Amino acid sequence: MIARQSGAALLAALMLSACAGGMIPPSAGGPAPSRPVPSGEGATRPVPATPRPTLPVELPADPALDKGMAAGLGVTRGPDIASLIPSGERARLALQAFRISCPTLMKRTDASGLTRGADWNNSCAAASSWPEASAAEFFARYFEAVQVGDGAAFVTGYYEPEIAGSRARQPGYEVPIYRRPTDLIDVDLGQFSDSLKGRTIRGKVSGSKFVPYDDRSQIVSGALAGRGLELAWAADPVEFFFLQVQGSGRLNLPDGGVMRIGYDGQNGRDYKGIGKLMKDRGLIQAGSMQDIMQYLRAHPAEGAAIMNENKSFVFFRELTGAGPIGALGVPVTAEATVAADPKFIPLGAPVLLSLDRAEPAGVWIAQDTGGAIKGANRFDSFWGAGARARGIAGGMSARGSALVLLPIGSAARLVRP
Repeated sequence: MIARQSGAALLAALMLSACAGGMIPPSAGGPAPSRPVPSGEGATRPVPATPRPTLPVELPADPALDKGMAAGLGVTRGPDIASLIPSGERARLALQAFRISCPTLMKRTDASGLTRGADWNNSCAAASSWPEASAAEFFARYFEAVQVGDGAAFVTGYYEPEIAGSRARQPGYEVPIYRRPTDLIDVDLGQFSDSLKGRTIRGKVSGSKFVPYDDRSQIVSGALAGRGLELAWAADPVEFFFLQVQGSGRLNLPDGGVMRIGYDGQNGRDYKGIGKLMKDRGLIQAGSMQDIMQYLRAHPAEGAAIMNENKSFVFFRELTGAGPIGALGVPVTAEATVAADPKFIPLGAPVLLSLDRAEPAGVWIAQDTGGAIKGANRFDSFWGAGARARGIAGGMSARGSALVLLPIGSAARLVRP
């Protein structure tokens, strides 16, 4: 999900591995959050701001609590939020996103342990008819703030890329975009052993054995050709490679139309960030996404081999409704959706960010996840599609403080009296 700053932050993101040991990426909405700015596109100059200080950490009452989820890090009651929520477009968009999330939010089990489904009933009922012109007042009235852990936030950005593509193969459009193959099988290892609960692998059946699925180099070389799996065709293998890392995008068709495609599974192979490979080999200097793409294009044979070292391959489906779809199962909203770690932030919950960049300040809704979005206060902000979205997301690397907004009354179960 990420189009990062053309500096150390970008390269660090490209070096992250989304999926260790062949495990399925944790986001149903897409794979690792490493989304580059297209060649020739620069990041928008950041607007500096002063973040609100974090609060002193309230340690958990029970030190034996699992630190891999919110309660184990400590939950601190936050300040009154009425004066902290900026009014305007960000709050209005957040109210729209929250409203869309409510049907799922009220039914799902919160992996963070911060809320229960019924906690959201009142705020969701109110959201359905609340006037968007006073969206900031809605959040102030129905929510209270808590800080999870130390509250120190790190926020990056992602966007929906646009590349040239065609529904049918034709000259200039030769890179196949595949649907999910029917022989790609998910296996829940927890069904076989309690010690493997939560672990899942993907592969295929070969004879009497379950084996790894074809890797990127095999698929690119034609392992899936002739099976009728071609959903569309891309013009540029480099742009398509990075759209796969993104997990969704738009194909600008030859007739001027647009085809939207979204993540529909991955081959189960390990994700490897090619930025690290190229830096270690002295092929690029740390700090320029443009260098990565320019090098791959300037050295097509070597570039193809480098891309194949990332064995992960993503499959797509056409999106015909609103989208792209986040891990919560609802369409994400430009400038209102953040990806978060569901072990620490309830998916569907509002989050109030105060950062050293002004653009992402305000209320966001946690509607997505990502392979590298891990920890209590790690977020990835979604900026939509187009040049502005690319420019902001491409340079988004902000730090500051984060508060999670919970339905009024929820915090009493979480904080010390």
